[in-house]
Amino acid sequence: MAAAEKTDIKSMNEQELEAMLSQMGQPRFRSGQIYKWLHQGVKSFDEMTNIPVLLREKLVENCYISHAAIEKKLISAYDGTVKYLFSFADGETVESVLMKYHHGYTSCVSTQAGCKMGCDFCATGKGGFRRNLTASEILSQIQAEQLDNNLRISNIVLMGMGEPLDNYDNVIRFLELVSSEHGLNIGMRHISLSTCGIVPRIYELADKKLQLTLSVSLHAPNDEIRSATMPVNKKYPIDELLKACRYYAEKTGRRISFEYAMIDGVNDSDACARELAHRIRGILSHVNLIPVNSVSGSDYRKSRSDRLKSFIDILASSGITATVRRTLGSDINASCGQLRSSVVKSSRGECK
Repeated sequence: MAAAEKTDIKSMNEQELEAMLSQMGQPRFRSGQIYKWLHQGVKSFDEMTNIPVLLREKLVENCYISHAAIEKKLISAYDGTVKYLFSFADGETVESVLMKYHHGYTSCVSTQAGCKMGCDFCATGKGGFRRNLTASEILSQIQAEQLDNNLRISNIVLMGMGEPLDNYDNVIRFLELVSSEHGLNIGMRHISLSTCGIVPRIYELADKKLQLTLSVSLHAPNDEIRSATMPVNKKYPIDELLKACRYYAEKTGRRISFEYAMIDGVNDSDACARELAHRIRGILSHVNLIPVNSVSGSDYRKSRSDRLKSFIDILASSGITATVRRTLGSDINASCGQLRSSVVKSSRGECK
């Protein structure tokens, strides 16, 4: 059977796997054995030593196991943050970052190879869009990091390359798999999903009541500034986005995290802070201020420390909690998109 016609077995949930094996005439317990192997991160059916050889051969004929191969790995000398460039069977590459906090290890994973959203200050967007990742490819990033470092990851942020809600079905399946009791068993309250604001999908996600944390990349207090830096705002303006955010917070009871990249002279004025406070007042939320990263081809610079303090003080005076995101892996450009971009350019004979 051609590879393209084979079943992505690691993207199957327990019920689907059981049904497929039942059609093969296999007893019910086999699905549990195979599911466990898949979620331990095996790369081939030959590694499933308690599965009969004939069944393994049949699985090889009809299915494939997706995995993330390490193409490049950078380790921060400052804080031990590890940045990975992973490749998949078709040669597509994505980035993922492993971070250590006092509460354990967090993996920041990618959901797409590239991104369609085209935000001005994002390195991933400048590289264009290639394809969506499957649920198994998203899961494989976490498995590869755990195996490479011999540790257990306890928290996940879907904030790597791509827009998660633009790959909605695969992301929802990934969330089902990664939180499975017989899989990695990472609870939804330990997962954050970041979106630039695909409004219809925010409503759909809210109705699922998954109890994950929704992080909304807002980055501006009004349509004029946001549309100039984030093309998605032209389709889903701020008022529509914030209406969806209110719905999400009310429906799930979960606090929304508004991500706000602080860009010197663009969105960091006192007037911007006051307008932002006015717009999000009453939404169960927190504001996460992010000094913008330097991106090749962009003139944006991060805000000065006095601007950050003033912004926080103005929000606080309106009863809105804001903090500055801790910077990890600064010496390895740990924000996603930059490592992949340099490798792609190098393969094309361009300067890094």
